[in-house]
Amino acid sequence: MQLRPFQESDTESVIALWELCGLTRPWNDPHLDIQRKLTVQRELFVVGVEDGDLVASAMAGYDGHRGWVNYLAVHPGSRGRGYGRALMEELERMLADRGCPKLNLQVRADNEQAIAFYRALGYVPDAAVALGKRLIAD
Repeated sequence: MQLRPFQESDTESVIALWELCGLTRPWNDPHLDIQRKLTVQRELFVVGVEDGDLVASAMAGYDGHRGWVNYLAVHPGSRGRGYGRALMEELERMLADRGCPKLNLQVRADNEQAIAFYRALGYVPDAAVALGKRLIAD
């Protein structure tokens, strides 16, 4: 797999991947999520390509205090090959290069497979409660 920055022509393939991986939700329009990301640190939106097919993606961001990862996805047929790990290592490197001291991410509590994946990479639960407030309805 080769990693590269997201390109606008990847949009439909990325959304199809997110849907296949169960990452989309009715209250988050994936087209808008992509458009918004492209206005802020677009270089931290990375995709993985294998034999011309888009098989992985992840978005990251850094606010000067913490880094965040969203929409990490690996095509089910490409899992077990280290692609998720490679994506995370690349994002960690990119964030560390910006001086980011800590990387946070959120995983739905019932997604045991994802939790196990991140634990294997050294991520541990923080003693924190995630709160959210919708500012713009999609």
